[in-house]
Amino acid sequence: MSVLSRGLQFLLAWLALGAAWADVTPLPMRSIAPGVFVHFAPHAPLNPENHGAIANIGFIIGDRCVAVIDTGGSPEQGRALKAALRQRTNLPVCYVINTHVHQDHILGNSAFKEPGVKFVGHSRLPRALSMRSAFYLQNAPEQLGIKLSPRDVIAPDILVENTLKLGLGNRILTLTAHPTAHTDNDLSILDEKTHTLWLGDLLFVSHIPVIDGSLKGWIKAMESLEKQHFEHVIPGHGPLVKDWPQALQPQKTYLTGLLHEIRTAIKNGVSLEQAMATIGQAARQDWQWFDVFHAKNIATAYAELEWEE
Repeated sequence: MSVLSRGLQFLLAWLALGAAWADVTPLPMRSIAPGVFVHFAPHAPLNPENHGAIANIGFIIGDRCVAVIDTGGSPEQGRALKAALRQRTNLPVCYVINTHVHQDHILGNSAFKEPGVKFVGHSRLPRALSMRSAFYLQNAPEQLGIKLSPRDVIAPDILVENTLKLGLGNRILTLTAHPTAHTDNDLSILDEKTHTLWLGDLLFVSHIPVIDGSLKGWIKAMESLEKQHFEHVIPGHGPLVKDWPQALQPQKTYLTGLLHEIRTAIKNGVSLEQAMATIGQAARQDWQWFDVFHAKNIATAYAELEWEE
């Protein structure tokens, strides 16, 4: 094949790629600090209408490259996020950082799978993915209204055991792998340049917190986080937080209330069914989607606390 022919093929491929991206509507983004862009999603449970597009996701632009923080609930949303990124910079994506295993945060990963991109997650994220990926793939048509393939579930290349610093060029991100809390694979990201903390689902604002790990561990994580200062905090679900740690207190109050009430119920011989019907009902008015997740929270926490010494 001649050099001219190869050049023509490359040009046609490049034009086809550009045409394909032209059909993708960029995700609406908000600049919350210099170089920090977030898509704030509406509160909703996963369903076929929203295709899992219910989590806050975004990216951070350095002088050398870009880090993507979570990619959304479907490959389609991942492509829309990538289109939004390309509206703002031509710098390469060097890292895709997943805050935890839930599908509304990771199923857009495949949009960023290309040479040079490293996927980053908690050291326990690969195990969590291996346990859940078959469920995600099998249930996506009914639960999310989309079809997925194994290529859409991407495990991390870089694992965070405790803390890890990543450089983007004149910008350092500090990643922290937390002990079991919301899940057993929660990762937070601090942009040291703007003192912006991405908390993933370690923080819910107005959307009821969802326990998929350890109630006691989550409370312990909050007690540590509330002692620290941040200019901006991005929750996994909910609006931007600037009044830290005050914005953490509703979640802390809800979870510590569950801890005390469930412990008392277990001590008094209250069954799980009775506990699910009675505990924490006063908090109903404080949280969106209370009826969807509250009883599940009690069941998860009850199982944890039933055998504590």
